[in-house]
Amino acid sequence: MISSKRPRSLLSAALAAFALLGAALPGAALAQSDGPLRIEITEGVIEPMPFAVPDFVAETPQATDIAFRIGRVVASDLSGTGLFREIPSGAQIGKVSSFTAPVQFADWKAVNAEALITGAVSVQGNQVNVKFRLFDVFAGQEMGQGLQFSGTTEGWRRMAHKVADEVYSRITGEGPYFDSRVVYVSESGPKDDRRKRLAIMDYDGANVQYLTDSTAIVLAPRFSPTGDRVLYTSYESGVPRIYVLDVRTVSRRVVNTGTGDMSFSPRFGPDGRTVVYSLTNGSNTDIYRMDIDSGQSVQLTSAPSIETAPSFSPDGQSIVFESDRSGTQQLYIMPVNGGEARRISFGEGRYSTPVWSPRGDMIAFTKQSKGRFHIGVMRTDGSSERLLTASFLDEGPSWSPNGRVIMFARETQGATGSSSLYSVDVTGRNLKRVQTEGGASDPAWSPLQK
Repeated sequence: MISSKRPRSLLSAALAAFALLGAALPGAALAQSDGPLRIEITEGVIEPMPFAVPDFVAETPQATDIAFRIGRVVASDLSGTGLFREIPSGAQIGKVSSFTAPVQFADWKAVNAEALITGAVSVQGNQVNVKFRLFDVFAGQEMGQGLQFSGTTEGWRRMAHKVADEVYSRITGEGPYFDSRVVYVSESGPKDDRRKRLAIMDYDGANVQYLTDSTAIVLAPRFSPTGDRVLYTSYESGVPRIYVLDVRTVSRRVVNTGTGDMSFSPRFGPDGRTVVYSLTNGSNTDIYRMDIDSGQSVQLTSAPSIETAPSFSPDGQSIVFESDRSGTQQLYIMPVNGGEARRISFGEGRYSTPVWSPRGDMIAFTKQSKGRFHIGVMRTDGSSERLLTASFLDEGPSWSPNGRVIMFARETQGATGSSSLYSVDVTGRNLKRVQTEGGASDPAWSPLQK
């Protein structure tokens, strides 16, 4: 648990808390700051930081509705992390009627707000301008300089996410992740006749767009490092084949992976040109690396076993994958050019779908043990394994752009069971469902949008 007395500085308090959250991955930690703040962590549970977001000021008549909605999305982004707790408007004493007016910190201290976010919005035609300020209430000062973002009225949610990202990063010291998208498999119909198509949405489930129809089963979409393309597997031809889709134009083409019965489990490398994938020939499945522009492929594994689900390290030098070469599904790491693989999973059960963290320090995975499925994380050497979830069926983890949150699919038990998307903090706290239109599986988080 993280608990705190009133900090001298909101920023120093939050940074200490987040440093300890990372250190507390496998267990518990205790720290004492050089001031009156004392923070204790046990099993990654924290006391959320109270904050206030008074209604953003509408500086033009056309901005009233958008200003209100932007403020609500900012509050929702921050509250959704589990690290912040919003003080509702009905409990607020202070009022903000002008963006430039001095802040009456006593009014916000009286309701125990530690952070205050104020903003203003103007609309001219189809153009929106959003500006904000962040204040440390107990220190009685502004944290950094105010910023502003501009865009179209259709893109107001993105501007709200950008404001929330900036606030989140200033307070926590963590990288942002709200202004990102998720590509996933949208599911509909009964369990014995499930229809599947690719869809893309904002990280919080808004702005859904369908990328394919449901005439063919699609699986495992994966973003490029720039977020402009998606690799996925489709049964359009009757057998699994890899396609690459342009997100903006929704145009697609099949990726020629060479001679083989089935190709699947594709994933981009950090350079955006290299792709790793699995190719089946007879009873054997191996991992290949390919230049997606030239189509030239190199076989990386040749064991008489099933090797699949490859994922690059952020530096592009190594690949983690799953293999049953030891008799059960386990995780291995090999050099990017192939060669001797090193086993990193040794716990009881079967491991699959490994994904390297964008920070490079951890690997997320699916684990099946004692009749239950789990999403877990471990260090890249296999140490500090930690299971974050447990259910009838949890699978397919995907990292947020900052490496702090993991999204995955959870299927409910029974003949009418459906699949939904969930997210969980890397410490195992703040498990919550992601709202989608209908069933959903196979999520893949994009990098931050440009």
